[in-house]
Formats: sequence, structure tokens, C-alpha cells
Amino acid sequence: MLRGIRNSIRLMQLARSLFRHDALFPLEQIPAAAPLLRIARPFTSRKAEGRPGERLARALQELGPCFIKFGQSLATRGDLIGDPIARDLAQLQDRLPSFSSALAREIIETELQAPMNELFVQFDETPVAAASIAQVHFARTTDGRDVAVKVLRPDIERAIERDLDLLLWLAGIVERLQSQYRRYRIVDTVEIFATSTRREMDLRLEAAAAAELRENCADDRGFRVPDVDWQRTARRVATFERVEGVKVDDRRGLAAAGHSGETILAHASAVFFNQVFRDGFFHGDMHPGNMLIAANGDIVALDFGIMGRLDLATRRHLAAILVGFLRRDYASVADVFFDAGFLPDTVDRLSFTQACRAIGEPILDKPLSQISFGRVLGQILAVAEQFEMRSQPQLLLLQKTMVVAEGVGRLLSPDVNMWEMAQPLVEAWIGRHLGPWARVESAIGDTMRIAGRLPQLVQRMDTALELFNERREASRDRRQAFGWLVAGAIGIVIGLLIH
Repeated sequence: MLRGIRNSIRLMQLARSLFRHDALFPLEQIPAAAPLLRIARPFTSRKAEGRPGERLARALQELGPCFIKFGQSLATRGDLIGDPIARDLAQLQDRLPSFSSALAREIIETELQAPMNELFVQFDETPVAAASIAQVHFARTTDGRDVAVKVLRPDIERAIERDLDLLLWLAGIVERLQSQYRRYRIVDTVEIFATSTRREMDLRLEAAAAAELRENCADDRGFRVPDVDWQRTARRVATFERVEGVKVDDRRGLAAAGHSGETILAHASAVFFNQVFRDGFFHGDMHPGNMLIAANGDIVALDFGIMGRLDLATRRHLAAILVGFLRRDYASVADVFFDAGFLPDTVDRLSFTQACRAIGEPILDKPLSQISFGRVLGQILAVAEQFEMRSQPQLLLLQKTMVVAEGVGRLLSPDVNMWEMAQPLVEAWIGRHLGPWARVESAIGDTMRIAGRLPQLVQRMDTALELFNERREASRDRRQAFGWLVAGAIGIVIGLLIH
């Protein structure tokens, strides 16, 4: 009851912000929202200043961190909302109002349990970036290293939980009252978002992710990850090697520095492919605010709060799905979904195959450069959900990441498709992991894993056999005792009868 009242009040605040800033226009893309728009129009302010994207950015900023993150995602989808609106929403990535440096210092000293003068000889009072969850200050350590110090916003955890509770509450209502939307598993989607957002509240996890990604990509050309200063990292503070460069969406700055968008995109394509398929560990939030282009042209990744993982089996399934679509072999696509356990055996395989064909045929006559694999994967997952696909959070995050990566690719070189550039890597990986030798290696690997478990299995069998024997002996003892008890009782009865 209290939750419903609290979220109803919060929902009215949300509606009031959208009304005040005349920022309801995104709902025009959702047919089901038409009745709401008709009711809301008379209350919408026509005096709100600025372009539509600026008005929406102000409304989302006012609503809080989760809505800001939503705006950050929209900023990469110029193909859906238009480039002018996307450019205006880009200000949500790292140009939000900052909190005071005094508070930042207090948080740092509390978390690291040391005074500032023992940690840094210089600490810039003005943050270099302020985002929805944290802000970053440049500093110099007492041992002379230039670093970037990331500090969580005060009370951000409370604000995040308030927004997440509202989103989960709304998702539950929609699924209960609008049965046609249940197949989209809105609650599952919001829960995945909630899990990843809560992880961002512990900067030690982000630092660990950065260290792992740095190790994975140490030999990758054109890409690097800042080093972590573990001595100055805690739950609400993380310190990284300071890096400088041009933002990836600053076309003029890139051109002035002599960088080619196509060259950067070639590196980005290879890096993204390697993270997803080679390593199975990928940056899940690669919007333009999280990338810099260094003076030598390297892509430098920032902000590692959202990361995704794919095991080798899932990577193979994903590759097989994409290959099946490109070859128009929709039956093999369906086979992957069933063999991987994504769909239950009760689903009609032929109907699902037909649904896959309905997705592929309108797309595949286009040149490869015009195909968005992120959108293709999104459509596949949406159709599979209609056939009761079990929730696959790792694939949902990957699909979102692919769409964002493609959006960045369009910013760098509008006429080039990142997947077209990565095609040689894709083909080599598929040949290595989906060919005949891959099946042989997989069988050998399964055999070796079973062999490796044999001692443990034998030990378990010995333990089970000993337990069985003990129970059998105990059972035999109980039967003997029971027999003597019965015999004794009979003897007593006979004795009583004789007397």
C-alpha cells in the first residue's frame, strides 16, 4: 500500500516534469500511449524554451539518475530520434551539474581513511566530468603520478533505489493490466537494468572490471584501458591513470588532431569483436562520453560500471545464429535456439522457423553496410520471447551494446558499417569455432572435463557405496533386533498362557 502511494506521487512528479518542459514527444512513437497524450496535452507548457532535445534533456536531468541513463542511451540512437535530438541529449553523458569539491574531498578522506595531503599533492577543485552517478577530478598523487579520481555523488544510492522501485512497480502494473505486453518481459528487462545499475554503486567492482579488460586487451592495436591505482580505490572512490584526448563525437576536434574517423572505426570494430567473441567480456556502456581518442589515435575506454560476459557456448550460439541469418538458413537458426536451451521443447519448431524468416527476408537483400546487426539481434530476441524464450540477460545487454556501438560508428564514419570492417575477423573466428575441427575440439574438451572429474566421481561413488553398506548393516541389525523382540514377546505370551 505504502509503496503504491509513494510511487504514485513519484509518477505525478515525473508527469509534471515532462509537462513543464513540453517533453512528451517521445511518447508519440508508442501507439499505446496515444490516450495518455490526449489527456496530457492541455496540461503541457507551451512556454518551455529550447529545442525538443534540450527540453527532454532538462526533464530527464530533473527526474534523476536512472532517467538520465535512459537519455544517455537515446543519445546514441540518432537513427530513431533524429540527429538534432541525439546531439542535445549528449549533454547528459558527462556535462551534468556537479557537487561541491568540499563534499568530494570529504568522501575521499572517509573512504580511503587518510587526509588528502597524504594522498594527493594536487587536487583540481573543478571536476573534469560530471555524470549521473559520479564525477571525476584530475589530481596528482604524492608519488608524482597524474590520475583521475572518480567519486560517487552523495546519497546517490538512495536516489537510484527510488527510481528503480518506481520502474519495477510500473513494469509490474503494465504486465498485470496489459497482457499484450507480457511477452516483452518488461519486469525482467527492468530487473536486469536494476542489477547492472546497483553494481555501479561499488567502484571497486568497476576498478576490477577495468583491470581485467586492460589485461585482455593489452596487445590489441589502437585500444587501451587506464591503469588502476588500487591504493586510492574504495567503494565510493576509484582512481585511474589520467588520460587525455578528443571525445569520439567531436568531429571537428578529431579532424583538427589529424584523426581519421574511418581508421578509428576500424580499430573500434576489431576491439568490439575481440571483447565479445574472443574474450567473452565486453564494455556494456560504450556511449561517446565513455571514449576518448588519444594523441596517437588510440581509443581509450572510460567508465567500466556496466560490463557483460558471454561463455564460449553462448558465443558459439550467437555466431551460429548470425551465420544462419546471413545464409538464409532459418531452420539452423531455430535449431540453435532449441539446442542451446533458449526455447522449451514444447514450442512449435516450424512456427519459430517461419518467424525467423519473417525477420530475415526484409533485411538481407540490403548491402551489408546497411544492416544493423544490433537491431537484427533485437528483433530475433523479441520474436523468441513471443515463443516463451527463457530470459537471457547477457544477450539483452549485448544487443543494447551493439546498438550503441553502431551509433558511435555512424558518428565516426556515416557511410561505413563497423561489421563490414570486422568481417575478416568474424569469418576467421567462425571457421575456428564452428567448423569441423571445432566440433572435434569441443568433443575432446567435453571428454577431458569428464576425465578430470572422474576422481571426484569415483570418490562420490565410494562414499555412496559405504553409506549404502552402513545403512544395509544397520537395517540388518534392526531386522535381527526386531526378530529377537518378536520372539521374546511370543515367549512371554506362551509363558503366560502356560501359567
